[in-house]
Amino acid sequence: MNKIATVKNRTIRIINKSSVPEDPIHAKNTLEWLRRLKPDANEALQIATLGHDIERAIEERKVKRKDYQSYDEFKDAHALNSAKIMREIMKEHSMSKAMIEKVFFLVRHHENGGTKLADVLKNADSISFFQVGLPFYHIRHNLEQTKERCLWGLKRLPKNLRRIVAKFNYRNPKLSSFIKNKIRELDNYNTDPKRRNWVGGD
Repeated sequence: MNKIATVKNRTIRIINKSSVPEDPIHAKNTLEWLRRLKPDANEALQIATLGHDIERAIEERKVKRKDYQSYDEFKDAHALNSAKIMREIMKEHSMSKAMIEKVFFLVRHHENGGTKLADVLKNADSISFFQVGLPFYHIRHNLEQTKERCLWGLKRLPKNLRRIVAKFNYRNPKLSSFIKNKIRELDNYNTDPKRRNWVGGD
């Protein structure tokens, strides 16, 4: 087995032990969405996609929401922590410095994007949350908290990809209705020149 396959397999083994039930499903589903959005995704991007949430699977190292003032600060700390763990794993398996730094950068920026490749990972991650993560998230949080998380996630997606999310259906009709209404609302803001900056455009 080559180094890349070894790192991927080790990453999956760690995530499979996560106490967050959707983590193993989400990692694989995000990779599926990555391949749909970018069929020629390189190995660095694929490794980063599998490991973008790895810190949540290591109980003694995971960051806690209660330790941060804002949700954005929490998510930024989560991304940095996952990036550091992926760098450690790759160093242990003697991956090249260039590969390590590429993966570190992508995981570090998977919440907000900023480059073409980081944006693809962010988008795949966001779509996967709505497809496979949201039903689990809603079990652990009340409806208002879930709505806030959904709105945060929808704002991360460009208009064309929000249309994918609009096709997802959930057992809770209030949640399905909320998401579809918010997507329409965000799309209207994006097409209104006076309000386009509200969500930063596409």
